[in-house]
Amino acid sequence: MNPVAGAISAKRLGTLYLVPTPLDFGCDSVAPLGEVLPQATIVRAAALQHWVCENAKSARAFLKRVGEVSPLCASIQEQDLQELPREVHKKGDVGFDARSLLAPALQGQDMGLLSEAGMPAIADPGASVVRAAHALGIEVQPLIGPVSLMLALAASGLNGQNFAFVGYVPSEPALRAQRIKALEALALKTGQTQLFIETPYRNEALLRTLVEVLQAGTRLAVSMGLTLETCRHYSGTSQEWKRGKWGLNNQTPAVFAIGP
Repeated sequence: MNPVAGAISAKRLGTLYLVPTPLDFGCDSVAPLGEVLPQATIVRAAALQHWVCENAKSARAFLKRVGEVSPLCASIQEQDLQELPREVHKKGDVGFDARSLLAPALQGQDMGLLSEAGMPAIADPGASVVRAAHALGIEVQPLIGPVSLMLALAASGLNGQNFAFVGYVPSEPALRAQRIKALEALALKTGQTQLFIETPYRNEALLRTLVEVLQAGTRLAVSMGLTLETCRHYSGTSQEWKRGKWGLNNQTPAVFAIGP
């Protein structure tokens, strides 16, 4: 056996922790951290100093909240925060080589992965970092916390045994309508729930397209303000929505779902 290779393989590598964050990013009100994250997750986050994050500013804001519950191992100013490139946010993680971001873990330091809201790599950037960790032999450990898609699906009354998250629908009205019709056809043919999201300021425009395009009996569910005191879950047929039974606003993050 090559002694150099043996020494490298014997060297302890750090662990990459996937640290969930509250779902109140960008909201007017916030939920107490201890109500949305288990104490064990908060304590683990407080013990980390090296991070890969979606945005350094929001990461510092999260760590400040963590420090109010459990003392940080290093001050906010001493935290090592590496941002994912902007193109990864816009184009997705496919094809991005994130191995260079994991240098601290290769030196034996535990690291954390953060997104701006919810679980990293689920409806948010981060998959490339997880993929790189596996390639480098770095252990990956997801921590417990809120996942908006799962909370919305559970509250929807739609099929939770067969579902797909399809990201954002187009913002251009004609393309949006076309995409919704295609998703509805798939849902009605297979029984598969279709989950999607939108930038909050387009919530009302998306709802208008949904009630115009969906068949009367297709079910539409919307969860708004997940984990907040103002959280609301609405679920009913397109016809019920068209009658104005429920309404949305353009300020609160929402998850949309359609199905039979």
